[in-house]
Amino acid sequence: MILPSGERVERIPAWIKRVTQELSFSPVYDARFWNPPESEKYKFKNPRPSYPKDAKIYEAHVGISTSEPRVGTYKEFTTNVLQRIKYLGYNVIQLMAIMEHAYYASFGYQVTSFFAISSRCGTPEELKELIDTAHGMGLTVLLDIVHSHACKNVLDGINEFDGTDHLYFHEGGKGRHELWDSRLFNYGNHEVLRFLLSNLRFYMEEYQFDGFRFDGVTSMMYTHHGIGAGFSGGYHEYFGDSADLEAIVYLMLANDAMHSLYPKVITIAEDVSGMPLLCIPVNKGGVGFDYRLSMAIPDMWIKLLKHKTDDEWNMSDIVHTLTNRRYGEKSVAYCESHDQALVGDKTLAFWLMDKEMYTHMSDFTPMTPVISRGIALHKMIRLLTHSLGGEGYLNFEGNEFGHPEWLDFPREGNGNSFHYARRQWNVVDDPLNRYKYLNSFDNAMNHADGKYGWLSAQPAYVSLKHEVDKLIVYERAGLLFVFNFHPTQSFTDYRVGVDEAGEYSVVLTSDEGRFGGFDNVKLGGQYFTTPMEWNNRKNWLQVYIPTRTCLVLAKRSD
Repeated sequence: MILPSGERVERIPAWIKRVTQELSFSPVYDARFWNPPESEKYKFKNPRPSYPKDAKIYEAHVGISTSEPRVGTYKEFTTNVLQRIKYLGYNVIQLMAIMEHAYYASFGYQVTSFFAISSRCGTPEELKELIDTAHGMGLTVLLDIVHSHACKNVLDGINEFDGTDHLYFHEGGKGRHELWDSRLFNYGNHEVLRFLLSNLRFYMEEYQFDGFRFDGVTSMMYTHHGIGAGFSGGYHEYFGDSADLEAIVYLMLANDAMHSLYPKVITIAEDVSGMPLLCIPVNKGGVGFDYRLSMAIPDMWIKLLKHKTDDEWNMSDIVHTLTNRRYGEKSVAYCESHDQALVGDKTLAFWLMDKEMYTHMSDFTPMTPVISRGIALHKMIRLLTHSLGGEGYLNFEGNEFGHPEWLDFPREGNGNSFHYARRQWNVVDDPLNRYKYLNSFDNAMNHADGKYGWLSAQPAYVSLKHEVDKLIVYERAGLLFVFNFHPTQSFTDYRVGVDEAGEYSVVLTSDEGRFGGFDNVKLGGQYFTTPMEWNNRKNWLQVYIPTRTCLVLAKRSD
């Protein structure tokens, strides 16, 4: 390319569909023409799945999805991981780090080529096979799309594409994100809008993705990008001078276009601000997303485990955080995502069990108090979040079985090691390890929702938040949920309120032996209501609820 100044520069086409890196020659990516012979082109065999009314999302990164210390492939994910996801009862896969990114350790969030998929993991045809195979298993596949910013690379990115800093981005400081060290799109430029909207349709058409998780939406919607800003809920924080109207209009355009072209599409916003109307259709005055991520929930769990002893846990605060969402706007609840797994933080399992995960997760070792507590609370935290926190649920791959350790991608600071950039499937596949208990509970929890449908039901009615007994009781989808977070106290014949009279039985309990429990509460145990008001419910029944145990009861049909 020759610039107006006469300077000759090399650039990778912004719309290129494949780029590759030859490290033996240069760390800079090169463009590749991708148009295989017809016989080698992947042909989709399966239709898109029906729209999931209860989105149970499995967040995954193809590159880390192998037990070996290397980059995993699309082929391996198709063969080895899809079946795990299906077994666990998830119906949506959210794929991270698909858009090409020069720096592997960026987790895919420093995109360099927007229309190219990551060549580290294989070819475009192999990704198509992954998605088509998932569709054949009834799994919806979402792309973690990054339209909030772009990598600042020039030689293998789109920065300074024409020699200026403002072809795709805002000029000067306005076009730079000071924390992410990246470039910010100019959403008021019509060619930028065409580029980004085309990018969405490309992935829907070429790869048959079923929707998108939009990364960094808070950064997009505000001129301060959420840096140093707090959100108290006042409308002046959302609709004042700090609102980036051009970015919000882009998000409305994106959602309106995708939902018009693809009625079964799913769009999810990563927003920490609580923007009103974010998940209301555009034709009703909203921004048009289907779901928002409930980002306060994982922060709450980490703070409790990090700063509070068990007897200091406040039941009302827990319930408030889990239920504090905008009415009529769907939320995806989660205990932890990839953010909590990164080096410098800890997963829930690691906060709960720490170094004893290395020495006492075998059935041949004594069940120590730390491991017993960790397994019990890990199950309770997940079920409480799943059933009370939203209309969708998300889990990051490996956390379903309490994956040990953290995520750390190969980089100069760790000697370019892949040791922590993988998933240790071997620990859950070993029948002698206790990780299997957590994995089995995840399976039971998701399949219970599949049967009773609490995620697609109206929000729960919470009848009890007892600060001394450490109990939480609520009803949702005709089920009665009872959680005992007390660290030492079990309760016999504990009276709980329930609206519908009848005979109830236990359909799920964390105390089952196959979940690492003690079998003190049996599945199918019968409980009969008494027609007397209790905790603002028309009836009550009495249950046995052991310490650090949760129960789900369903009314028996006549």
